[in-house]
Amino acid sequence: MSFAAGPEPKLDDDCAERGPFAINPSLDPSRMRAAFRRTGRLHIQDFLTTEGAALLHSHLRARNDWLLVINQQERLFELDRAAQDALSKEQREQLETAIAKSARDGFQFCFETVRVADADADRAADGNLLATFARFMSSDPVLEFMRTVTGRPDMNFADAQATAYGPRHFLTAHDDDVEGKHRAAAYVFNLTPDWRVDWGGLLMFHSPNGHVQEALAPRFNALNLFAVPQLHSVSYVTPFVPNRRYAVTGWLRTSSKP
Repeated sequence: MSFAAGPEPKLDDDCAERGPFAINPSLDPSRMRAAFRRTGRLHIQDFLTTEGAALLHSHLRARNDWLLVINQQERLFELDRAAQDALSKEQREQLETAIAKSARDGFQFCFETVRVADADADRAADGNLLATFARFMSSDPVLEFMRTVTGRPDMNFADAQATAYGPRHFLTAHDDDVEGKHRAAAYVFNLTPDWRVDWGGLLMFHSPNGHVQEALAPRFNALNLFAVPQLHSVSYVTPFVPNRRYAVTGWLRTSSKP
């Protein structure tokens, strides 16, 4: 189910004092609740006021501390961009072959990330726009919005990480249900201004019989919200994609402690 905001009204002084991030005031979470209850997911267009989304996108594109993250079963491997650039052609081919082999039969991911600390004091100390957005997602106005939409009054914290999917990146099927993580819902806030469906990178929800129930393109300034557990994946990004698929993703949790 998709919800589009109406014409964006002029912000009052109270909204302006919140800094670059504010929920689009034309969005009505009460109206969204019934749709979320039917399917357990929601596509919310124009989630932020325009300025905040544009600033966050520019911030993510300018960062140079991205890490390529690749799993091998329970092990995690990380490569910064300098290390990625230093790979020889043979090393890169060997890495891609190993990733493909692992992905055939099990859970596998390959994408770039910038992590954000969970502790609010650490987020405040970082002071950058990504950390500020993470604090915004855990703020009272946002949490109340999410509680209303999802019908989960026990949600009290949002974790966050930035993600960038480039050529050959993907995330295979999983349901986000990890014991002890207290995840009530997942969110993906999309920050790619122009994206074609045939470039891949679609958020896909799987049906029990192996079909795709729904596939969502990463529309700029749209928030995808879905209940946990729910089987989903991010489709393979084609080698010919001209730019990265940026987003901030995380989980709305009933506790900030693992």
